[in-house]
Amino acid sequence: MKQLKGACVLGQSGGPTSVINASAAGVFIEALGQECITNVFGAKHGIVGILNEELYDISKEDMEELNLLKVTPSSDIGSVRYKLKDANVDDTDYKRILEVFKKYDIRYFFYNGGNDSMDTCNKISKYLANSGYECRCIGVPKTIDNDLAVTDHCPGYGSAAKYIATTMMEIYHDSDVYDTPMVCVCEIMGRNAGWLTAASQLATEAGFGPDLVYLPELPFDFDSFMSKVGEILKKKPHVLIAVSEGVQTKDGKYLPELFQELAKDSFGHAQLGGTGKVLADQIHEKFNVKVRAIEFNLMQRCAQHLASKTDVTEAFNAGRKAVKFAISGVTDKMVGFKRTYVNGKYKCEYVLIDLHLVANDEKKIPLSWIKKDNTGLTKEFVDYALPLIQGDMKAPLVNGLPRFAKLKKVLYK
Repeated sequence: MKQLKGACVLGQSGGPTSVINASAAGVFIEALGQECITNVFGAKHGIVGILNEELYDISKEDMEELNLLKVTPSSDIGSVRYKLKDANVDDTDYKRILEVFKKYDIRYFFYNGGNDSMDTCNKISKYLANSGYECRCIGVPKTIDNDLAVTDHCPGYGSAAKYIATTMMEIYHDSDVYDTPMVCVCEIMGRNAGWLTAASQLATEAGFGPDLVYLPELPFDFDSFMSKVGEILKKKPHVLIAVSEGVQTKDGKYLPELFQELAKDSFGHAQLGGTGKVLADQIHEKFNVKVRAIEFNLMQRCAQHLASKTDVTEAFNAGRKAVKFAISGVTDKMVGFKRTYVNGKYKCEYVLIDLHLVANDEKKIPLSWIKKDNTGLTKEFVDYALPLIQGDMKAPLVNGLPRFAKLKKVLYK
């Protein structure tokens, strides 16, 4: 296939992670070194930046700062939650995207995000192809939820899992100090898939994990939950619980939804949070013991101080591979991860996955990996997760604080 000459643009979408900027660094640094790529742009707030014609000129950035993106959390060029309508229903946005792409001669489009982001990338890829405009579109995976289909795992998950396991170990030690009874309920992110909450099993593997673990993959039963808490309190004074924010009753209700109406985000998803508080209130009312509800919330997404070196490296490589694949003629694909073992040691291979196989699909934890008594996950999960949290890759320290990237963010004119 002939080499395509023109500009490239990267957009980021969805929730931030500890390593999404590492993927951006991979795209930017690799693209800047390619002769066929005439300009390198970063879209301000994802697809909205393209629609608004707000493109950062990455050639104006210092290479040192671009390299520091590898150890800088969150989405430095800005993220967004914006859902494109079906082009057959309303093609207004698509026409505008095509107009902008033609104006800036954008021939390479990279979109960095999760399920909905891959849907956006897929829609744009199909529209441009049907319009006869040659542009290579590649999805760069991201999500702490680890729920992208087909790929073995997702950039961002390893670091988030490491943070969750470490934090659970620290809470275990804190909650075990006093001689009076106390229950700690730790609410961890995860709408429909329990990969993040499952990471608490790694704390158990180290000897300091939760007594009970509840994932969205199985329906939540209040009576059974209370009974288990009561049984543990009879045996010891301290109970540690890990629960996914997205657990639902057998009737499909999120736990906070039983007490209040939940708001919706721009994608129509219920805005979660409060599951731990609901359970803590119920425990206190029934057992009259001290209860703490701890919501990990945003901290688990961007805790770069506990980033996994494996995670950072794979995220950066995913960005680089996306550019190389696109230049070689690939389009309408996502860079995926394939797990292999060489001499018993974990290794990641970078593969291509059709965008339509990933868009709006979800990969959940195999039910066979979840213990029936809700006390944790099996060895199969531990063997799966441990390689992803290995190593340490922190930002350099200046005056004892992390030195994150400081991009100039010069808009292209």
